Amino acid sequence: MDFRDPSSPPDSNGPIILYDGTCHLCTKTVQFVIQRDHRKQFRFASLQSSFSDKFVEQNSEKQERLESMVLIIGDHVYRRSTAALMTAKMLDGWWPILAALLWIPKPLRDMFYHWLAKHRYQVLGKRETCWRPTPDLADRFLDT
Repeated sequence: MDFRDPSSPPDSNGPIILYDGTCHLCTKTVQFVIQRDHRKQFRFASLQSSFSDKFVEQNSEKQERLESMVLIIGDHVYRRSTAALMTAKMLDGWWPILAALLWIPKPLRDMFYHWLAKHRYQVLGKRETCWRPTPDLADRFLDT
């Protein structure tokens, strides 16, 4: 398995999505992205992985545990609603049109994101273990 150091430039292997591996909504979102990423540009790592731990250690000012979707493109790090909309912008099909929502002020977008994140376990449940990709997808996941 290819485990890249978070301090190395991720753009050599495409954008990286960090997601909550125990959240049904989050894993369904990853599966949604995989199905609409025909160029296979996205790479993935769960927030529970050592890759995410190392990323936080090297890139977080507060050394806080990540609790939301994170999109890493080169040396840019996007979180919450911006991460979701920037991901949509890079998908195949009509999904990039959602990037128009980036014009909505971030505090308003993130208010909706926080509401959804707060209730995601109640609505869709929580897994006891992280979702594991199938062998044909394993090369797109960091530190599985």
